[in-house]
Amino acid sequence: MSDSLWRAILRTNFRSLDALASYLKWDEELLSRVLKNPKFPLNIPKRLAEKIEQNSLDDPILRQFIPLNDELTAHKGFVLEPVDDQRFARSGSLLQKYSGRALLVSTGTCAMHCRYCFRQNFDYSVKSSKFEQELETLRNDPSINEIILSGGDPLSLSTRELSELLAAFSDIPHIDIIRFHTRFPIGIPERITPQFLALLSKQPKQIIFVIHTNHAKELDKQVLDSLKSLQKLGIPILNQTVLLKGINDSFEVLFNLSQTLITNGIIPYYLHKLDLVKGAAHFAVPTKVGLSLIQQLRDSLPGYAVPSFVQEIPGQSSKTAIN
Repeated sequence: MSDSLWRAILRTNFRSLDALASYLKWDEELLSRVLKNPKFPLNIPKRLAEKIEQNSLDDPILRQFIPLNDELTAHKGFVLEPVDDQRFARSGSLLQKYSGRALLVSTGTCAMHCRYCFRQNFDYSVKSSKFEQELETLRNDPSINEIILSGGDPLSLSTRELSELLAAFSDIPHIDIIRFHTRFPIGIPERITPQFLALLSKQPKQIIFVIHTNHAKELDKQVLDSLKSLQKLGIPILNQTVLLKGINDSFEVLFNLSQTLITNGIIPYYLHKLDLVKGAAHFAVPTKVGLSLIQQLRDSLPGYAVPSFVQEIPGQSSKTAIN
């Protein structure tokens, strides 16, 4: 189960601000607006960096990943743990917020670091060795029929590690659905290897992928081809988007994203209102703007191409629709 190619590509990520600034030919004025030593480190795949406009901080891809001085400005209501994950811990890194499904925080590693990430302050050290504790909890709770693999990004795990996890889930009779939440293929589509596809093709449970894309510029042919290889196995793919100021808070951008997704058989699932994580206030879009954008999408697209506008409110029985 060789993972050598995608791991080599992962090592080419930009993690140095100086290297990224040189690559994108920033002038001193732009560099002065960038946070030099952020607590949440810079991490952007080279594939995405290649799509970024040079000498500008307004590019919709760059703005998702670049730490700006704006992150240091305190804003009321923006906190370290906006979705209160630890409140819903069942055991180790197994969380349960909603009836019938549980979420495994499988790793703290990602292919990229989104500046608005609600889990950037999560304590990833809580998992048990090889998830024995979490798996035992699942075995003993027949009310759970779906397990969500999240993180971090579950595709940061090796194919062998994922094989062991999937085998464990398959041995739990009441688990019917295994859902991956991932952004990995958007930055490193090479992660969808023949070995990984072969692993998924043998699974007796229903597999579902939920990807995370905010702008159509992220979706090139190789990314879409990698996702198509999953679809050919009968795996549904849905997309969730976060509404972000200066990135996708316009009808044209959201329309093009939905069109690109649906043309490639990917269902627009959620448009999330920003989680109020500390340091991300400069991404916030007023609710009334989001509602207006959704109405414009409804007026222009078939219903299946319009995502649900939602927010996460800790303690609610599901994502809360914004109407």
